[in-house]
Amino acid sequence: MSDNRTPLDPSAQRLEPASGLASYPPVEKWDDWVEYDTAQWPRKVEKHCRIIPTICFNCEAGCGLLAFVEKETHRIRRFEGNPEHPGSRGRNCAKGPATLNQVTDPERIRYPLKRVGSRGEGKWQRVSWDEVLDDLGGRIRKALQEDRRNEIMYHVGRPGHELLYHQRILHSWGIDGHNSHTNVCSAGARAGYAFWSGIDRPSPDHAHARFILLLSSHLEAGHYFNPHAQRIIEGKERGAKICVIDTRLSNTASKADYWISSWPGSEAAILLAMCNVLLQEDLFDRQFVRQWVNWEEYLREEHSNMPQTFRSFVQILKDTYAQYTPEFAAKEAGIEPDVIVEVARQIADAGSAFSSHVWRNTAAGNLGGWQVARALQLLGVLAGAVGSVGGTAPNAANKYIPAPPLMPPPAKVWNELLIPREYPLAFFEMSYLLPHFLKEGRGKLAMYFTRVYNPVWTNPDGMSWIEMLCDETRVERHACLTPTWSETAWFADYVLPMGHASERHDLMSQETQAARWIGFRQPILRVALEKEGKKFNTTYEAHEAAGIGEVWEEDEFWIELSWRVDPDGALGIRKYFESPYEPGAKMTVDDYYRWIFENSVPGLPEAAAKQGVKPLEYMRKYGAFLIEDNVYKVHETGLKSSDLADATINPNTKIIQKNGATIGVEIDGNACVGFPTPSRKLEFFSRTLKEWRWPEHAIPGYIKSHVHPEQIDLAAGEMLLLPTFRLPTLIHTRSGNAKWLYEISHRNPLWLNSKDAENFDVKTGDLLKVHTEIGYFIDKVWVTEGIKPGVIACSHHLGRWRLAEDQGGERWSTALVDLKQTGEGKWMMRTIHGIKPFKSGDPDSERIFWEDGGVHQNLTFPVQPDYISGQHCWHQKVRITKPGPEDRYGDVFVDTNKSHEVYKKWLLKTRPAPGPDNLRRPYWLPRSYKPALEAYYLSKKDQG
Repeated sequence: MSDNRTPLDPSAQRLEPASGLASYPPVEKWDDWVEYDTAQWPRKVEKHCRIIPTICFNCEAGCGLLAFVEKETHRIRRFEGNPEHPGSRGRNCAKGPATLNQVTDPERIRYPLKRVGSRGEGKWQRVSWDEVLDDLGGRIRKALQEDRRNEIMYHVGRPGHELLYHQRILHSWGIDGHNSHTNVCSAGARAGYAFWSGIDRPSPDHAHARFILLLSSHLEAGHYFNPHAQRIIEGKERGAKICVIDTRLSNTASKADYWISSWPGSEAAILLAMCNVLLQEDLFDRQFVRQWVNWEEYLREEHSNMPQTFRSFVQILKDTYAQYTPEFAAKEAGIEPDVIVEVARQIADAGSAFSSHVWRNTAAGNLGGWQVARALQLLGVLAGAVGSVGGTAPNAANKYIPAPPLMPPPAKVWNELLIPREYPLAFFEMSYLLPHFLKEGRGKLAMYFTRVYNPVWTNPDGMSWIEMLCDETRVERHACLTPTWSETAWFADYVLPMGHASERHDLMSQETQAARWIGFRQPILRVALEKEGKKFNTTYEAHEAAGIGEVWEEDEFWIELSWRVDPDGALGIRKYFESPYEPGAKMTVDDYYRWIFENSVPGLPEAAAKQGVKPLEYMRKYGAFLIEDNVYKVHETGLKSSDLADATINPNTKIIQKNGATIGVEIDGNACVGFPTPSRKLEFFSRTLKEWRWPEHAIPGYIKSHVHPEQIDLAAGEMLLLPTFRLPTLIHTRSGNAKWLYEISHRNPLWLNSKDAENFDVKTGDLLKVHTEIGYFIDKVWVTEGIKPGVIACSHHLGRWRLAEDQGGERWSTALVDLKQTGEGKWMMRTIHGIKPFKSGDPDSERIFWEDGGVHQNLTFPVQPDYISGQHCWHQKVRITKPGPEDRYGDVFVDTNKSHEVYKKWLLKTRPAPGPDNLRRPYWLPRSYKPALEAYYLSKKDQG
């Protein structure tokens, strides 16, 4: 490569030689950053900007952003990474800077809208926030007064309030009303991890690992992928080897030392075969296993006739997992056995510096996918790589959740529309089954909120959602809190504009590395205007002044709505939304975050005092705070002598209790906090699974998937459809309004191996018809060696659509479609035209060059709930044919009658509550928003 750095532009050659470059503007210049206006080049025209930190919202990693706001115009010039953010460290993926597109989007919703026609008719009128609040507040108040608490539901995709904020709302209302997207996302992995450690997310220390095992594409599109990708590369630079188990040749797999292209669903067999290698060759960490695995309980419960010694346990382990030979796993997965042995030995060599991760991928795709996480954790346990340097910790070690002011007690009710008796161990709410529950008459909704959630498009079986949302006897009032149109918003009663990442307050903390940090999201334009001395009662007033309309933020919306629900305090709600500094006055966002930063974030008040500022000022200035670095082996934390005073130690289990509560466990004579499980150890043996009638799955094992090769008749044109991967530039439905991102990625063709392409006599660009159990869709083919034969793959981030030419969907990303019922429960969708240029205040909208927006495959998927984790099993057994003469690209057909029959068929696989002591669910098991203990018990009335 030439070392000639002469600028290509002659004007640039006249500039003075640089004395050095800075990666980021220094913090001391953020209040008045001066740069040249690039549009005036080569003239040197200065622009004075304020640099204000916030947090990205285009995935859940919570990376830091800096907004450059012109002082003269209050226009946001751009977003860059925040170097003060401990997780992202000033680096962002493409989605971070694209936040600017979302702020300036000409099609964004700027004012509250109310439906005036029939649901789905597309007729709207602008209304005031006061009108909205009075209507919604009145409905909620009436439901509470009439004790119809389970008719109020808040359904969220990605939380607008990551750390407890919204839990305060629902607890104060006395409802069990939080519904999430978890069971279409990560329930499988969560269950597998939680049955081990009581904590449902992993936190890998990739930067210090010697061997990294990834089940999915974490460098490009995996969980927390930007912060993780940085640290994976750091680990690789230090000599770490990487293995990727992924059916598809992702970008990450292409950079790995080992790519294992497994048949989907076989991954647990592969991992258990690796465990078997470590066991049979005595390559495991005996001391860690002896100290921290509940082997004594396992022997007492399952092998009481054997000597109750660790030696016996090791022999039983070897005997139990001897069946998982590399040859067996290789046959299940369609791979070579030698790579299993080689990778297992590499893991053994890495020892405690072995990091790993599974989140969606196979755990979300397959029946029994939760056992993949169980098997992966067993591999880490055998390596002694739990909470260690370079290992993988439970995420609670690295995610910090500060206590808020005025936290209400949990509700004393249980909502079976969320966690019904059929799924007592689900992680968490069975959200995607809601249309079927309501169809069966299990309940109705008086007030239904959707926020950052687009179930019509995101969930399987979206046509059943349309049927539910159009039925006002099942859903009486639906408010969609969204900054943009979506397929779901079209069927709402209110469409309420809530702010993007840079337009609201929120706290974030994620397990991106072996540290604890907290990030502060804040409304950039309001902060900029208030720095000039302007004052606003609400963020929407600031946004109106800034020219983007009455775009509000959730924090203020929920405070105000709660006051409308309980205007005189008679319901006991209002007191939780009064200022902690001025009794009787309405809480402000400054009150809320000031209290947290002053009282709940260790070290922050001291750090702020050193700079002569208040904690809230500090967070507004820097946007993030590192609470603790190098956090390892939290489970070994010793109990204080004051904790041990009057405590008792069970001589058999070594459980330490005080005042009836478990506080730790004794390990080799040391009193440690341990893990939040019943045994306070890592639970190889799950008494919970045994007691809740799943004894055959009480230890890590292998469950054959619903799409196991035995279920697929390749000769009959059947294949396995893998729809669980995403593109690195898109994120579910939140990126449809980002022109830069859709310019990069706007198609989701069918990945088809060349052997299968030959069998079907197709080439890249040809159409295929994919038949599911409830319908079909038609997509284009992309022939590639990057997918396993017998498997067809399609990304789930594309195929957005709208029902009206000029509203109802972002025209950067949606096709105009015709949607009609051709019979009872039979729905047909056909594209009228794809994405095309349109006139707007943004000249780029007339420069759109792409037409293909992809195909909406999820509509054709029936619900397939795993009987333990509750995870929707995304992988589909499909039949592939060539389209007929009347078929068109993008066609979708669905029969919701068949969908309901499939739902009932999968329901039969369950083993419903009650469990021990007449419980609905084990109380120790995590749940998003836990009700009070008394709500966990089924009453005689409940049992009918």
